[in-house]
Amino acid sequence: MLTIGGLLLRGWWTGRQVPAPADYAGSGTGAVRVDVPQGANLTQIGRLLLDGGVVASVQAFTRAAMSDPKAVSIQPGDYAMHRRMSARSALSILTDPANAGGLVIPEGLRAAQIFAAIDTRLGLRPGSAAAEARRDPASLGLPPYAGGRLEGFLFPARYSVAKVTSAEALLRTMVAQARTEYAADAIGTGTAAYQVVVMASLVQAEAQAPADFGKVARVIRNRLDRGMPLQLDSALNYALGRTTLDTTHEDTRIETPYNTYLHPGLPPTPVGNPGHAAIRAALHPTPGKWLYFVTVKPGDTRFTDSYREQQRNVAEFNRYQQQHSSSPGSGAH
Repeated sequence: MLTIGGLLLRGWWTGRQVPAPADYAGSGTGAVRVDVPQGANLTQIGRLLLDGGVVASVQAFTRAAMSDPKAVSIQPGDYAMHRRMSARSALSILTDPANAGGLVIPEGLRAAQIFAAIDTRLGLRPGSAAAEARRDPASLGLPPYAGGRLEGFLFPARYSVAKVTSAEALLRTMVAQARTEYAADAIGTGTAAYQVVVMASLVQAEAQAPADFGKVARVIRNRLDRGMPLQLDSALNYALGRTTLDTTHEDTRIETPYNTYLHPGLPPTPVGNPGHAAIRAALHPTPGKWLYFVTVKPGDTRFTDSYREQQRNVAEFNRYQQQHSSSPGSGAH
């Protein structure tokens, strides 16, 4: 890339006429997939495009790329291109992050949901990524304090995917990203660090808006400090493999270590994969005396240290649920 740049620069300064490289016109036709590997430079990418019939010459592509600052943002991935495209048209596809053929993992997804997303993205048989995770979790780079469990260590982010990407490689990358991010957030090591991840996963699952993360974390911390059961629906839902607001009184008597209505303390593992904001909230809860919260309706989460006020809020929550569903929930946190 630098050599090409040097030749172009010298040609301009000496007044030589540098012939324009062969190039197509327009946005092309048909469809072709181009796999850009990790670490490929502009010349190598140009060669891949030429070999795929996308551009007319490597030189046309590198010249277009060198005049576009966005070219440095080209990510590895599997791109949907067209045959006989102009170099600039090809470059516009490669520099659009939405076209990189990656995999986006949102905050809060459970490991089972991420495994399914990997299977779908890589075109694998359902259950393949989960089987890979069970095969040898220690080989995926988990810290010792994770106890061989991936939940909480599949960090939410956008991941590059190429034709040769395997489920093992994706899982390993997600774990490495989690370890990097957690180290940057200074969560520590050992049991204390694991508890931060568990708490952050609860915050991520329970809070309805980022502005509430710190308050939810404070409620959890205050209840733990007082020896009160957390009574969090998200932990129970995790054990039951569901997502619902309709937790019944019968549900709260189900025997599982994730039933924080019955068992004090944190659940045994994270209940999802938290993002930055939830981790920071778990580490630095908002100051306050709150012991309870309930989201009465979307956008209306109420925090209080009064049990009587909480009961009024829960009653309002149940009325709202009755108006919008057939099964009212307990709503107590």
